[in-house]
Amino acid sequence: MAAQDAQHTRRAGPARTGDVLETQVIVVGAGPVGLLLTAELCLHGIQVAVVEQRHRPTKESRASTLHARTMELFDSRGLLTDLGRAPTEPRGHFGGLPLDLTLPGAYPGQHKVPQTKTESVLEEWALSLGADIHCGHRLQLLDLVQDGEAVEAEAVGRDGRPVRLRGRYLVACDGQDSTVRRLTGADFPGQRAARELLRADVEGIDIRDRRFERLPGGLAIAARRPDGVTRVMVHEFGAAVRRRTQPPQFAEMSAAWQRVTGEDISAGTPLWVNHFDDANRQLTHYRHGRVLYAGDAAHRQMPIGGQALNLGLQDAFNLGWKLAAVLAGHAPKDLLDTYHDERHAVGSAVLANIRAQAMLLLGSAEVEPLRAVLAELMSHEQTRTRLASMISGLDIRYGTCGTGHPLVGLRLPHARVRVGSATCTTLELLRSGRGLLLGLDGRVPAVGERWADRIDLVVARPEPDSDPGELDKVSAVAVRPDGYVVWAGASQDPGGTGQLAAVLERWFGAPR
Repeated sequence: MAAQDAQHTRRAGPARTGDVLETQVIVVGAGPVGLLLTAELCLHGIQVAVVEQRHRPTKESRASTLHARTMELFDSRGLLTDLGRAPTEPRGHFGGLPLDLTLPGAYPGQHKVPQTKTESVLEEWALSLGADIHCGHRLQLLDLVQDGEAVEAEAVGRDGRPVRLRGRYLVACDGQDSTVRRLTGADFPGQRAARELLRADVEGIDIRDRRFERLPGGLAIAARRPDGVTRVMVHEFGAAVRRRTQPPQFAEMSAAWQRVTGEDISAGTPLWVNHFDDANRQLTHYRHGRVLYAGDAAHRQMPIGGQALNLGLQDAFNLGWKLAAVLAGHAPKDLLDTYHDERHAVGSAVLANIRAQAMLLLGSAEVEPLRAVLAELMSHEQTRTRLASMISGLDIRYGTCGTGHPLVGLRLPHARVRVGSATCTTLELLRSGRGLLLGLDGRVPAVGERWADRIDLVVARPEPDSDPGELDKVSAVAVRPDGYVVWAGASQDPGGTGQLAAVLERWFGAPR
């Protein structure tokens, strides 16, 4: 929250009526998920008020891995320049077993960006679009109500005074211990924590780097950053999970490290100490009337391989344009329901692979035979590709997008194309945040003109030196604002006007 001491509202921003702050959407939580959702809504001209209980930006590094699909989403909004040159690592892991994550696409491998940097970039983008961010505010317990038209919530500000907020919708992006989830009593079934891993960023220690080192007493991980700070993680096999209300002390962390590795790091200076466990839970429904959930408020999982952060960011990207369309008044009746349908299914699949990885990673000698079998299978390209696609988010196919062409439901293929005299990528064609009808045979289907107030009509041709993939087999594609294809016309059958019109109305509402 780089500018948390100022109020940032655009001219048509939230308005105070008496003691109530009126807005269109209340977003609870200004972490990466809440900030991305806020910016997406503001990009479409929606009024957003963000409630964040932190008074100042965190300095904790936390999640630092961005996977290929998230990088594509950030590129489609022009954010990568602000993120800077992110170090790229081709190798990730599955349950601690090395896994090559390189796959065809714009951003193979995994990319290392500190969460503090990601939050800063997303916050500046949201503020530039008119977001109203209230830091040092927390929701009051037992004080969130909704009716057929709005949601009201009460927050306590940094001065101790209550702030009443009223919006058409409220979105909980307030993490795994979500206050909103507790207030609504949302069903959150799943697996309790059985094992935990302690981690810390420590200055002033000199130990060797190690990657998922399995020792008789536990698991040890250490990585020294360029600034000299070392991230250490440790798990003791068979250790009971403690019920915690506060982060662990560094003394506990260093003692566990010494028991597992035999090394003494107690003289180091901890910058941050944290823990995470293998609890695995998911909301039964991501939508409760006018209250919706995204990120860790909707699902709780071990942050293995950075999947938790990426899953949450992609929740926000899926929800933002849909909620904006509903508030703009031109969305189909059930558009908002597709958020739950699509993202709950994706979340369930990710939580399943994370649960499997937790067993492989934190299990002791009893999992060694399974690890050996899986390591052998991962040497086969088909297995490697399947697991890498799963972790990177490139395997997502939304069945709600329909059927017909093999591209439908998949993300728009990455390719370099020529638009007029300019060259760009297909990701850059999504920068406006609107839908896209892309003509690839010299024209755009004329029926698209009826939706020109909410989709971009673009004629492009793949560059000769670019691999267009499936795009060279179609004459046109219709794409949602989040980059997923909802219609594709085969080159040998450029008709289908009626089908295209039905698809555009399905996703973008009745034509003007």
